[in-house]
Amino acid sequence: MRIVRCSLAVVLAVVFTAPMASAQDHVIGKAALDRAVQERVNREQADREEILSLLQRADVRDIAAKAGLSLDQAPAAVSALQGTDLAQAAAQARQVQDDLAGGASTIVISTTTIIIVLLLIILIVVVAD
Repeated sequence: MRIVRCSLAVVLAVVFTAPMASAQDHVIGKAALDRAVQERVNREQADREEILSLLQRADVRDIAAKAGLSLDQAPAAVSALQGTDLAQAAAQARQVQDDLAGGASTIVISTTTIIIVLLLIILIVVVAD
C-alpha cells in the first residue's frame, strides 16, 4: 500500500507540474507592449492634429462655407474618429497640405474634392454620434 501511495504522489506531482513547466513566457514582453500602445496613441494624436491643422486653414474654411458646411463641430468629430477612418482622413489631409505647401496658390478641383470628402466624413461621424 505504501508503494501505491508513493507512486500516486509521484504521478500527481508530475501531472500538476507538467503544465507549468511547458507554459511559455508571454510572446511579447510588457515593455514592448507598452511601447506599441504608446506608438499607436502618438500616431493617432498626430493624425488628429494633421486633420485639425488642415481644417483651421482659411482657404479650407472658405471652401466649406461655399459648400454650406459648418466647421463648428469639426474638432469634436475629429476626436471621435478612430482606426481606418482616422488614418484615411489624415492621409487625405496630408495630401491636401502637401499640395498647398508645394506652391499651389490655388486649390485645384481634386484638392477641393478631397477637402469636401474629408468634411463629409467628419460630419457623418458627428451625425452618427
